[in-house]
Amino acid sequence: MKINYKVKDKIGLLALLLFLAGTVQAQNKDEIQIRKIYDTALEDGKAYDWLNYLSNQIGGRLSGSIQAEQAVNYTKSQLDSLGLDRVWLQPVMVPKWVRGTPEFAYFETTPGVTTNVPITALGGSVPTPQKGVKAKIIEVQGLEELESLGREKIQGKIVFYNRPMDAKLINTFSAYSGAVDQRGRGAVAASKYGALGVIVRSMNLRLDDFPHTGGMGYGDLPEAERIPAAAISTNAADLLSTAVKLNPEILFYFKQNCKQFPDVQSFNVIGEIKGSTYPDEILVVGGHLDSWDLGDGSHDDGAGCVQSMEVLRILKKTGYQPKRTIRAVLFMNEENGLRGGKKYAEVALANKENHIFALESDSGGFTPRGFSFDTTDASFEQVKSWAHLFEPYLTNLFTKGGSGADIGPLKNETMVLAGLRPDSQRYFDYHHAENDTFEHVNKRELELGAAAMTSLIYLFDAYGTDVSKGK
Repeated sequence: MKINYKVKDKIGLLALLLFLAGTVQAQNKDEIQIRKIYDTALEDGKAYDWLNYLSNQIGGRLSGSIQAEQAVNYTKSQLDSLGLDRVWLQPVMVPKWVRGTPEFAYFETTPGVTTNVPITALGGSVPTPQKGVKAKIIEVQGLEELESLGREKIQGKIVFYNRPMDAKLINTFSAYSGAVDQRGRGAVAASKYGALGVIVRSMNLRLDDFPHTGGMGYGDLPEAERIPAAAISTNAADLLSTAVKLNPEILFYFKQNCKQFPDVQSFNVIGEIKGSTYPDEILVVGGHLDSWDLGDGSHDDGAGCVQSMEVLRILKKTGYQPKRTIRAVLFMNEENGLRGGKKYAEVALANKENHIFALESDSGGFTPRGFSFDTTDASFEQVKSWAHLFEPYLTNLFTKGGSGADIGPLKNETMVLAGLRPDSQRYFDYHHAENDTFEHVNKRELELGAAAMTSLIYLFDAYGTDVSKGK
């Protein structure tokens, strides 16, 4: 048989050109949609207004508090106003820990000569005795040094954990991870050696006078053996460390009145747009609605909540009809229990829901730099192919590893988890402290984060994941 190679070559070239034209057309479609998303977020955003109300009209939203209840009602009402396909509250039992009257502390260099220092009780801590605790200080750089000292040097004293976050690490979340064990497990470890209480250097790279609270736990330690735990500001930690070195006999006094109550009912707040083509494939975007009680929780994590709500609003505003079901979930109780994230995953499993992607914003409302992805190598290659679409917005730093605490319980072998990664250099200046307030959130940075999140949700909706495409 005689083959006309010229005809065959022309057909092959035509097929290649058609393929390239389709690819270019798809890229242009994505570029246009993402541009539309950013324009809507920056010119007609609602996230900053929502955050203003959460922060300034409601305030700190500690799990089990009246403010947390008000936040549930407010965010549900705002989601109701967006014309979504469904909005509902998901019940979840949460811990109720109350700080009580303000904490008080000082160190005494000689009898009657005292220096007051700012402290704050760690979340979940037991109170001090009614008259407070007063004892000698033993300074350690971490749990390992504590164990090396043993009961003889620790019993009857207050342990002062003073290992700072590592300033050499550019990723401040890595620096936080390297120091936070002192806060989380320091009281349990010190109690086993007979300590009367613990004071922990605040998880903060900056030197200031704001003590930073945060969650801690006692595990299965009997109640009678639990000792009070508080954070001390970084300036005061340095001052106390110097004083102890000059005079190891100084005494430290602190008093706190916190109390743990029985669990109470709260809610995750959920809104969704139903998918038009694959309604059983679910994409989640979320943040945690609770916060600590010292500031108003604007960065941690009011920002992530309003950005997640904004994802749904922007998609509706731009007229985009998702192929897959997209849910915004405002999780309750990330800070001191992760009950909301666990409950959501438990219900999803019981209902046999097919979650293929989840994105969380819980790193503050700062300028977005990109995303981290907890997924397979193959899925990450798909994700990296989209990075160029984020280049015009300077949000194209895509890294493998890490997502978010609340979406972590959803993890399985197939779904993709992701976290928004804003610039992290200022985050721990405010994290869990009194100065985590609305005026420290920049409107444009918040809006850019919401736009980046919406763009990533759009891409996963438009193209699915490796697993969803292979069905």
